[in-house]
Amino acid sequence: MPRLLTALIALLAFTSGGLSAQTYPDYTSLFVNDLAGVIDAEAEARLAERLSSLREETGVEATVLTLSSRAPYAAGETLEDFATGLFNHWGIGLAERNDGILILVVTGEREMRVELGSGYSQDYDTIAQDIVTRVFLPPFRSGDYAAGIEAGTAELDDRIARRRAANLAPLPLEAKPEEAGGLVALAAAALVGLALFRRRLGDMVQRFRRCPSCGRTGLRRARQTIRPATTATPGLERVRTDCPACGWHSERDDRISRIRHRGGGSSGGSFGGGRSSGGGVSGRW
Repeated sequence: MPRLLTALIALLAFTSGGLSAQTYPDYTSLFVNDLAGVIDAEAEARLAERLSSLREETGVEATVLTLSSRAPYAAGETLEDFATGLFNHWGIGLAERNDGILILVVTGEREMRVELGSGYSQDYDTIAQDIVTRVFLPPFRSGDYAAGIEAGTAELDDRIARRRAANLAPLPLEAKPEEAGGLVALAAAALVGLALFRRRLGDMVQRFRRCPSCGRTGLRRARQTIRPATTATPGLERVRTDCPACGWHSERDDRISRIRHRGGGSSGGSFGGGRSSGGGVSGRW
């Protein structure tokens, strides 16, 4: 009888421990894990490209996670505790810097969290709160999660991640939000322009080549994306070259390379072991 009682107590303890153990979703990408299915393929590709560039250029690891609900992972736990636990479980950010960023959006509970690594000062929380309130939440209220996540991530990249990586203090909040938005848009446009410069330069060279039909110069080239590249699959674009003098034209389909993560591997490698001490901000809509 004592042995049976001991076995029952051990079984109850094991079962209780298993039920109360914290679980977290697994990541398959270092940049975008859209488990709620609210980000379209083109937006996901743009987000992954931005966050990949941020990591390559500054070393800052920032990642987006969407969930339809936290219930399967953290029933009864606060959003803030769940985000901190998930951040540390994944190890977002380099361990020696602790400047990782987690962008967590939970559609079912209508809540989100920007969790910052322990390397950020509290001054960055003020900037993050402004970005959440002014950029993320308005599109979320109308159900446009992709637009809110993309715009908000761009501002986190520009106003928090890159300034921290450059050892610069966060900029004070602008008195006129529309002016700040204009500066962010201008900076984003400049980055996109630099990324496309090499390809466009090659297209411009076509103007100096002679048409194979009439021999005149002034060929024009245009590109159309048929299928955008993502972290999982390559994309496809159609390249058309025209001669405005005689109407000759040619078309070809080019492969767009799959967006690759530093470190390689189908899962995109792993995070750098960073930690968060609970810094960051939350938002609800």
